[in-house]
Amino acid sequence: SILNEEPFGSLEGDVDLQFLLVGGKLMKVKSSSWKKERMYKLHDDNATIWHESHRIFKRKQTFSIDDVDSVRKGRQSEGLQKHTEAHVEDRCFSIFFKGRRRNLDLVATSVEEARQWVNGLEKIISNMKKLNRQQTSEHWIFNCMRKADKNKDNMMTLKELKHFLRQINIEVDETYAKLLFTKCDTSNSGTLEGSEIKHFYDLLTHREEIDVIYEKHAATGGQMSAQDLLNFLRNEQREEATLEDALRLIEKYELDDSAKHMNHMTKDGFLMYLQQEEGSIFNPAHKKVFQDMSQPINDYFISSSHNTYLMEDQLKGPSSTEAYIKALMKSCRCVELDCWDGAHGEPVIYHGHTLTSKVLFKDVIKAIKEYAFKTSEYPVILSLENHCTLEQQKLMAKHMISILGSALLTSPLEDQMPTAFPSPQELKGRFIIKGKRLNKLDAVFSNTSPGVEEDCVSEEDEAAETNNSKTDTNGQKKSKIKLAKQLSDLVIYCKSVHFSGFEHAKDNQAFYEMSSFKESKAVNLAETAAKAFIHHNMTKLSRIYPAGSRTASSNYNPVPLWNAGCQIVALNFQTPSKEMDLNQGRFRSNGLSGYILKPEFQRYAGSEFNPMTLTKGPWIKHKAFHIMVISAQQLPKLNKDKPKSIVDPLVKVEIYGVPADTCSKETRSIENNGFNPMWNDVPLCRLNVLTPCGMMFLSAGFNPMWNDVPLTRF
Repeated sequence: SILNEEPFGSLEGDVDLQFLLVGGKLMKVKSSSWKKERMYKLHDDNATIWHESHRIFKRKQTFSIDDVDSVRKGRQSEGLQKHTEAHVEDRCFSIFFKGRRRNLDLVATSVEEARQWVNGLEKIISNMKKLNRQQTSEHWIFNCMRKADKNKDNMMTLKELKHFLRQINIEVDETYAKLLFTKCDTSNSGTLEGSEIKHFYDLLTHREEIDVIYEKHAATGGQMSAQDLLNFLRNEQREEATLEDALRLIEKYELDDSAKHMNHMTKDGFLMYLQQEEGSIFNPAHKKVFQDMSQPINDYFISSSHNTYLMEDQLKGPSSTEAYIKALMKSCRCVELDCWDGAHGEPVIYHGHTLTSKVLFKDVIKAIKEYAFKTSEYPVILSLENHCTLEQQKLMAKHMISILGSALLTSPLEDQMPTAFPSPQELKGRFIIKGKRLNKLDAVFSNTSPGVEEDCVSEEDEAAETNNSKTDTNGQKKSKIKLAKQLSDLVIYCKSVHFSGFEHAKDNQAFYEMSSFKESKAVNLAETAAKAFIHHNMTKLSRIYPAGSRTASSNYNPVPLWNAGCQIVALNFQTPSKEMDLNQGRFRSNGLSGYILKPEFQRYAGSEFNPMTLTKGPWIKHKAFHIMVISAQQLPKLNKDKPKSIVDPLVKVEIYGVPADTCSKETRSIENNGFNPMWNDVPLCRLNVLTPCGMMFLSAGFNPMWNDVPLTRF
């Protein structure tokens, strides 16, 4: 039956897969007192895990493999480290999920069973990642068909068909549903089975809009020749393609051997190509590091996280090493550590004076060490917000030195006092500490006495704001903390200082002295003194952080701060939002390095660029974007808990950049169809931009309420 087709043919007969299909008992670990055996097994669809639950009102006893981010063998989660003994290490594994869902900690009955669970799950995850878009689409549709087949007889009644259509986000009236059913029920049996279900699937997935595009360009006997395909690549896709590129695509994606022999591409091959990475608007050359990485580090925008330790809100949400791992794996290059005195002499990280949970400082450093350079090899900045007493500060320094080892930057790269920042290239694989320092950096090269072992310094600006510190008559923070020399000496290129104005910074601050700005102050400066802010950032680093009033860990728009040349624009990575989409769009290119070179007009001293009042200059490069919204497929429901809810999607296209370029357009909504809505009749939308060079983003989202649609950066 088509409903039982194997989505992962390459795993057929695999021993580990067969083991998962049979399943077995695993101990689920929640705490030291909550450890319970539960049955787990892989569903017949090879894409869903079923698990036993003793909760009376438990709605769902399954989770999709597609929701799994990774599987880690051993006691690698905080829960397993805290609630299990070391001798069960080889029987432990954890399943980590995408988004905010908490990880699942499990203990197998034997080392061999743990190995089979981990190997089996990793094989399925790997296979799912290898599926192309068409295969993923087919797998999803057939999975929905299986769910609609309530009595599991591999046939579909009219009632089951209507249930299936609602599952895939289509609402049809009774008459149309009957018409569709009757058209496919060629045996007049009152059910669809075998080839009838295949016919129904073909009708459902027919792409009329692709027919229009294909027929427009298929000028050779009803098919696309290599030259026709090349014309499409050049004129429609705007690629600098050659005939060899067109022939390569035909060889790779054409399914019909006779067409391939003639160097032709059929409609099926064309659709296959459009659903691959080669059909994406994203420039494939930008998947790798393509920018000059030898400029001073302040010449780059740096992907940065705020309150990195939090998984949720900043009032009562959990703190976790997993939050650091997720941020680093997204190529975040600046993470925040909010450090406080902990029990038993060990410093902890949490959001002070709140109900957020605590995580050991040393555990965070271990996690950072392990995951810092898996996605990007470029430097990671550890932004310390230090609230600890002297003894625990010394322990912080000791942990960082012992755990991070030679990767920790403890002195300037040069043999003499530097006058500018080193480059990301020079700092590859290194950790840079941002924090307070007792003296000037040139003390590193001084032969005089080492100086005081401790002294008072002003608090970090963000910490002082959090603590509602009083100010003196000059507006300077009064709050002081004692700083240990051992911690101070680890601060090399990122010494925190209070900001007292651009002129004061120009006359008094060394290049390595940097300030942090809360969002309201930074936005005000970006609006009223943008040119001065840009020139300040040509020689120094600036860090921006969200307002303390954002207790739900919401985010602010980073674009105005990037427009002002600010490098470290820190966002709450744990909160899915349009602002985080912008951040991911900004840092998607350049090989996911976490570093994006600023436009030249934000780097050279003579620049007159001001994003608020554009004047003639090299930044003005007028471009017109012509956009036609054609169609969408398989959009998510707004409310997954209401299976009968159907979306009425519209597409909103927005440009984020300098104020003169910021605009948005939206299509009409398509009623009752989130499966395959079409806007083919909508005329082209023209968007004019003045400063596209590194300063313009275009986003397309379905319905303003949806935040999970990725952005594409041009």
